Amino acid sequence: MAYNTILVEKINADKLAVITINRPAVRNAVDYLTREELYDAVAELEGDNEVSAIILTGGSTVFSAGADISAMVEQTAHEAFNRVSLWDLATKMERSRKPIIAAIAGFALGGGCELAVACDIRIATETSKFGQTEINVGIIPGGGGLSRLTKLVGMGKAKELVYTGKIITAEEALRINLINKIVPEEKLFEEAVAMAKAMTKHSPVALGLAKYAINNAANMDIHTAEAIENTCFSLAFASSDQTEGMRAFLEKRKPVYQGK
Repeated sequence: MAYNTILVEKINADKLAVITINRPAVRNAVDYLTREELYDAVAELEGDNEVSAIILTGGSTVFSAGADISAMVEQTAHEAFNRVSLWDLATKMERSRKPIIAAIAGFALGGGCELAVACDIRIATETSKFGQTEINVGIIPGGGGLSRLTKLVGMGKAKELVYTGKIITAEEALRINLINKIVPEEKLFEEAVAMAKAMTKHSPVALGLAKYAINNAANMDIHTAEAIENTCFSLAFASSDQTEGMRAFLEKRKPVYQGK
């Protein structure tokens, strides 16, 4: 599929796809077309059996400075309601059975921060900056900056970020659990690929079940969470990957997973 605002590349040898937000003139600000194309790309890769994990990046300079304000300023409520929203996109990413890793250079602000939060893993550079800055232009987060962010950093810190609209450093983001890791700028993509390869060597079935269970059980009471976890654990035994993985372990060889 051809895209105008993003780039999609597959690294077949690593069972990996890379989605790059490609609007450098506006610091990768996300407008409605970018949201639609990101949504479509995640959907397309979800059905690609050659891809077991996805890296989302904005390149080596900036992840995303947030929503494209110039495209939003005259937008009506009706238009906003009937377009693919940032919430729709973030939910699509979260519900994908494939792990998504954010490789974050430069700014991840507003909607850019929400895109990062919708990923499973977030790797940043020493100079990366983060913030839920929507309050600075008279609105509030609408793509997970109130809900997913709170689950990551806690209610008090989420309120501080949302209410003040302040921008924080990568070091602070790591301290409050907003990101997983900080690496030197020149190592960002390399580290993201290494993280992805540590995942894609495993069964795609197991990866999908693990992501589903973690994301859903986290929102449930302990008894429902137990039921979800046990169900997903049991479902793994319905896959040929489970048989292959255990046989390979017993035979002391590398497993060859088929994603079935």
